[in-house]
This record gives sequence, C-alpha cells and structure tokens, in this order.
Amino acid sequence: MNLNEAKSSLDKIIDKARVHLYKPIQIAEILYRDRVTNDIKIKDLETYRTSSRKWRDLICIQFLGRTSTSSARYQDDLFNDNAVPPKALFELAKENRKKNGIVEAYIYSKFKERFGQLSIGLDYCYKHNKENFDLQEFINIFWAEPGLRRSIDKVYEIVVYSLFSSLIDFMKLKIEIKVDETKLKQLEEFKGFAEKIIGLSKGESKVILEGRINRLGVTNAADRGLDMWANFGLAIQVKHLSLTEELAESIVGSVTADRIVIICKDSEEKIILSVLNQLGWKSRVQSIVTESELLYWYDKALRGENSHKIADSLIRSLISEIESEFPSTNSKDFDIFINSRNYDTLRDDFWQ
Repeated sequence: MNLNEAKSSLDKIIDKARVHLYKPIQIAEILYRDRVTNDIKIKDLETYRTSSRKWRDLICIQFLGRTSTSSARYQDDLFNDNAVPPKALFELAKENRKKNGIVEAYIYSKFKERFGQLSIGLDYCYKHNKENFDLQEFINIFWAEPGLRRSIDKVYEIVVYSLFSSLIDFMKLKIEIKVDETKLKQLEEFKGFAEKIIGLSKGESKVILEGRINRLGVTNAADRGLDMWANFGLAIQVKHLSLTEELAESIVGSVTADRIVIICKDSEEKIILSVLNQLGWKSRVQSIVTESELLYWYDKALRGENSHKIADSLIRSLISEIESEFPSTNSKDFDIFINSRNYDTLRDDFWQ
C-alpha cells in the first residue's frame, strides 16, 4: 500500500464518521503515540488495539464530554481491511513522523470543520422564532451538509423528543400508580419496597407522577433498539431509513414494552407495516407516526391556538438537545490544544 491509498482509507472513515469522529480521533492518537513516545509497533496491531481507545477517550472527554459506547467488536472494525488496517497506518505513520505530525493535524482540522458545520443548525434555532421556524427547512440543513448527514437520525430523535416532551408538559400529564384495594393489608409486609421502589408514602396506597418522556442518551452507529421511553408505558423508536426485517427484529425483540411507537418517513410506513406483519409483531406496535404528521404537529405547536404556551419551550428544547448531543468544541480550548502540539505551524499541500 502506498501513501495515496493510505490517505484514501483515512478519508473514507472521516467521511463515514458521525459528527463526533471517534474513529478518526483514535487514528490521530495512535499516530501521535508512535511519533512522540515510540512505544508501539504500527505493524503489530496488538501493541495499540485496546490501549488506543484510552488515548482516544482522553481527547473525547476533553472536547466532547463523552466517549464511544459501541461494542469492542464494532470499535475494532476500525482496523479492518476496508477501514484503516495496520498496513495503511504504517504508511500514514511514516508520513506523520517525517512531517512532524501532519496527519494528526489533518485529522483534527476535519474534526474542527465538522463542528463548524454543526453551528449552522444551531444558529437556525437561535435566529428563528415561532413565527418563522420551519421544521422541514431545519431538517434539510443536515441533509445538505455531507459531514452532518451521517447524524441525521440523531436530529430526528431530537426533533421528536422536543415536540413530545413540550406537549406532555403543556398537557400537564399525570400518571397515577395505585395499589389494588384487595392488597392493602399485604402491602404492609413489603412496605420497604413500596416506599423505596414504588414511591408510596407511609400509609398511602397511590402516588401521582408527572408525565415524562426521556431519551436514552447519546448512541452510536452500531446501536439499535429503543431511542426514548415514557413513564406512561411507551417505548419510542425513531427511524428515518428503511426498517429491514433484521432491524425490526432487533427493535421489537429487544424492547419489553408492549406499546411501541415508531417514527418514520412517509415513504417507509407501508414497508414497516409489511415487515411487522410478516414477523407477527404488529400487535406490539401502538402506532406509526410519519414525518408529515410531525410537520403538522410542529406547525400547530409553533403557530396554532396554543402556541403561546408551547412554542418557546419547544425551541428551547431543540437548542438544549442539539447542544447536548453535539457539544460545540470550545474554540479557545481547542486552539490551545492545537498550538500545544504545534499543528498550527504545519502546512502541506497534500494534506489540505
């Protein structure tokens, strides 16, 4: 393998990476370790396969506030022949040592560029209000940027979560948990359980909770299954791509709830219903919500009769969730990091 081919392998994983660029950062830190400490052998994968995750995580915690939660097997796909195998890394490492970290600098420049693209979507939320916010226009921003397209499913999750949570708050939804009257005497035997797990106060047989919906947090490309859950029994899965039989099985089969809601593009609704019917699981799916319905509900929330009670919290939620899902790199701190490694002094036409 020559340098051009090695660079092509690197560019492929950068282009395919979601916004957090975990795998490219891992490559950068392997190259940094090879160049600075010289305590690994690039051709011997076992000298850095596992430890390089820790080097990557130190950077990710500093600038992203999180690390990859994908399986070890999925993370190790980075070194497969169709990604950046040791033979490609060897060529990159030679170039990197020769030019004082030029490949590392290249990777981190792509990282900074990707987060610069994200600011476009965030700026849209800041610059628009309930009168002119257009959900379709907002989503299209992410489709239009090649670097952000891989994270479009997370954008859909944020869009759905922000709407549903805002509507639940507006409706002041309450959930009542009540012990059957025939079991009140027996409840005394398990009063510790009733108080600590169910939340019943001493002598009480029911508790009223605020309705809530929760995202399961940041997930990765290899993750499947549940995206959100509600404390009133719903399990919610957001899909913007085709639901194959394999994926349907992983979603429905891994969720114990019997009230599943699937959010999808209009063109996928019939396909999803067909797959669920084939698997005999349609009874576990409470409903399918299409993108056109989301657009309609957003319009009502932003400009409908009750928009004065919903719109502001909806847009605030969008901003908060985007900032949480895609934490913007503090440019000052990141520049200090770049300068500390002298990346800012490196120039090379091949690595532009």
